[in-house]
Amino acid sequence: MSLFMSCIISLIICIYNFGLENNIIVTWLNAWFLSFIVSFPTIILVSPIIYRLVNLMISDEYLNACKTIKRA
Repeated sequence: MSLFMSCIISLIICIYNFGLENNIIVTWLNAWFLSFIVSFPTIILVSPIIYRLVNLMISDEYLNACKTIKRA
């Protein structure tokens, strides 16, 4: 996931900042390398936290919906 995300984002940002110049591929590959170095550890560290938060939000909504159905 971080490989494709960093690839696409770095390409878009390079084209936006520099346009389609002669050495855009070299510029993009350098930017992609740096962005992958940042994005991979970020996903490894942040994804368990996000997973837990989403589960808490979903479970609270599910419990509230069940309580509402029982009252009706």
